[in-house]
Amino acid sequence: MSDASTGGDVEPDHDHEHHHEGPGYATPQAAIEEGEREKLAYVMSLYVGTDVDASDFVAVVDLDPESDTYAEIVDRIEMPERGDELHHFGWNACSSSCHMDGLERRHLIVPGQRSSRIHVIDAKDRRNPELETVIEPEEVFEYDLSAPHTVHCIPDGEILISMLGDADGELPGGFLELNDDFEIEGRWEPPGEIEMNYDYWYQPRQNVMVSSEWAAPKTYYPGFDLDDVEAGNYGRKLHFWDWENGTVEQTIDLGEEGMIPLEVRFLHTPESTHGFVGAALSSNIFHFWRDDDAGEYRAEKAIDFESREHEDWDMPVPGLTTDILISMDDRYLFGSNWLHGEVWMYDISDPSNPRRADSLSVGGTFGEVQEVQGRELNAGPQMLQLSLDGERLYWTTSLFSSWDEQFYPEEGEQGSVMLKADVDPRTGTLELDEDFLVDWGECPEGPARAHEIRWPDGDCTSDVWQ
Repeated sequence: MSDASTGGDVEPDHDHEHHHEGPGYATPQAAIEEGEREKLAYVMSLYVGTDVDASDFVAVVDLDPESDTYAEIVDRIEMPERGDELHHFGWNACSSSCHMDGLERRHLIVPGQRSSRIHVIDAKDRRNPELETVIEPEEVFEYDLSAPHTVHCIPDGEILISMLGDADGELPGGFLELNDDFEIEGRWEPPGEIEMNYDYWYQPRQNVMVSSEWAAPKTYYPGFDLDDVEAGNYGRKLHFWDWENGTVEQTIDLGEEGMIPLEVRFLHTPESTHGFVGAALSSNIFHFWRDDDAGEYRAEKAIDFESREHEDWDMPVPGLTTDILISMDDRYLFGSNWLHGEVWMYDISDPSNPRRADSLSVGGTFGEVQEVQGRELNAGPQMLQLSLDGERLYWTTSLFSSWDEQFYPEEGEQGSVMLKADVDPRTGTLELDEDFLVDWGECPEGPARAHEIRWPDGDCTSDVWQ
């Protein structure tokens, strides 16, 4: 395999060079060089599955170490209804639209996983965003879709959302498209192209999109059941799409070692066809790439996290790799093993041969660090976000309300935390910053859960380059 920066044998296509007139950055390197240090974070926060009778909210967290409110929640945008289960969210525009004059990275698209309600938040005032409009569930169900998950802006200013179920919470899922006025444009793909759905990422210069699989909402909503795995109710496939036509061109079954493939990422460089997906239950990382000689995509297991014995479990405990991300320079792959309590970092300069760089053992079932600033860590590392310069890694601890209750019931009683590690990209090392802690246990209505993290001006899990 050749180097990752050019995506194998793919040569840079100078026809794609364009003027930077719209949102985001012209290239991933420009994001590293021109992006400022993150001073705020938006964090999905929820009360679903707790004893607190309150609406979910988006937390605004102060990350400026020079601020008097550093590491505090300084604003909360509350949702109008209860029971949404805010989960993943995204921007109306990102670097994929950097050629589009007139577009702004201004609106957050915030879906409710359980409610299928889609909220639009105006974040023009970065520190004090406001709810602008809501798409009600009934409007979504008209397209026989439910359970919105991954939100990506697409190059012309529209928004694409992966949907995990049909209107009844059963299979198949699909994709919902919104226009730039935040109205439902329609169903993006022909119905029936896939059965299960979860995360997706697209690489427009290669005319490819890749999507992964979780399960039907009615399967995972109540919690994890091993019988569902044995019954084949959880996914293990990757789907490669023709991006322009919205049709599946190839499906790869990852097999038993690829059970529940969740977060899926292409390298940031738009010439690349290399990427990675984390198989949560199997706790393996698969590398995928396009084999130009064969004219199709390949996938191989690249990292294997072994299960560990624990006296309270009657089976070996899997790592449960629930999130991965790639640094903006495409050098490092980071991930979280939620059950083991591990944040890890691999050098992927050669994507077919990842090399373990460093890890932290913190929280979870086996973590060596079980409290920070005297605050007990009641769950393992979960959703990750990395600074654009690759020097600060943040994470939260909630996975999904019913799964939290099953594996870490204290999460609902005490709330989530947000932690941080300092990263040295030159030496490939991680160091836990024990001076940093954001505590969702101190929210005014009571302890809340915290999930996905976004930066106001672009980050490593939402920006795509055309």
